[in-house]
Amino acid sequence: MIPPSLPAELKAALEQALHRLPRDAAATRAAAISQTYRDGGNSSPIKTTTDALAYAGARMPATYAAVAASLNALREIRPDFAPRTLLDVGAGPGTASWAAAQAFDTLQSFTLLDANTALRALALTLAQGSPLAGADYQLGDARKLLGGAPDAALVIASYVINELDDKARDDFADAAWRKTSDTLLIVEPGTPAGYARILAVRARLIAQGARVIAPCPHEHACPLTAPDWCHFVQRLPRSRLHQHLKGAELPYEDEKFIYLALSRTAPPSRPSRVLTQPVQTKVAITAKLCTPQGLDHAVAPRRDKPSYARFRRLSWGDTISTDTARE
Repeated sequence: MIPPSLPAELKAALEQALHRLPRDAAATRAAAISQTYRDGGNSSPIKTTTDALAYAGARMPATYAAVAASLNALREIRPDFAPRTLLDVGAGPGTASWAAAQAFDTLQSFTLLDANTALRALALTLAQGSPLAGADYQLGDARKLLGGAPDAALVIASYVINELDDKARDDFADAAWRKTSDTLLIVEPGTPAGYARILAVRARLIAQGARVIAPCPHEHACPLTAPDWCHFVQRLPRSRLHQHLKGAELPYEDEKFIYLALSRTAPPSRPSRVLTQPVQTKVAITAKLCTPQGLDHAVAPRRDKPSYARFRRLSWGDTISTDTARE
C-alpha cells in the first residue's frame, strides 16, 4: 500500500524550495489560489514561481494522498497490473505521476500534459534525481495535446474535469479513453458536484465498453439517491510548513475525494465496498455497502464474534467479500 504522505525525496525538495519564500506571502498566495479552485476556477491564477510553490505546498500533499488512495484501491482489485507507460493529463506539479511511480515500479515511461508554465517548471525541478527525471512533460492545453500523445497502459486525470464544462468534459473523457490501452483513473474532489461529474463520465465510458474496476463493484447505475453521494476520505499528516500555508492548527488533514478506475477488461472479481464509516453500537456493527447487487446495510451482531471482529476492522472505503457481507 502507498502511504498517504509525500515521498521523502519529494517532500524534502518541495520544502527546501518553500523555505526560500517569505512565509506570510506564500500563505497569502496559497489561500487566494485555493479559494479560486473552491469557486470552480482553474490554474490561471498560478503565473509565477511563487504562485506555483505556494499552490504545491498547500495542495500537493492532499492531492497526492487522494491519488495514492485511489491507486491503492486499483491495485487491490488488480494486483497483477504492472503498467510500463503512464500518461498524466493535466499534470500540474506532477503529483499524480509521483504517486504512480510509488505504486508501480514497472513504470518506464512518463508523459505529462499541462498548459501552466509555472507548474511545469516546478514539476521539472522537483523531479530532478527521481524516477520522473526523464519524463516527457509537454506544455499546452491538455485536451489538444491528447490527440498526439502516446497511448499508455495507465492514464490518470487528477482534479482535471472539474475545470471543464459538460461538452468539454465529454470530449476530454472520450480522448483520454482512446489513449488508454489498459486502465484509466480519474480523481475528483469529494463533493456532490465532483460525484456528479464522475457519474457522467462513468456512464459515457461504460457505453463505450469500459469496465469498472473501482470503487463500484458493478457497471449498473449508482444505487445512491440524493442528498447522499459517493465519496471517500484520506487522512494525511501536515508538516509545520504545511500547517502555516493552510492557516491550520491541526497536524493532519482529511481530504475528501471521489475516483473512478476503468479498464479495457473486467477484473476476475469485484468485492463490495464500504461507503461510509461503519456504525458501532453495544449490540452490533452496521456497514453501508455497495455490492454487485446494489446497496446493502450489512449487520454483524456482537454475539457473532467472528463477524463482529471482521466488521470492527472495516473502515470507510475498504472492500469486503460479497460472501462475508451476506453472513
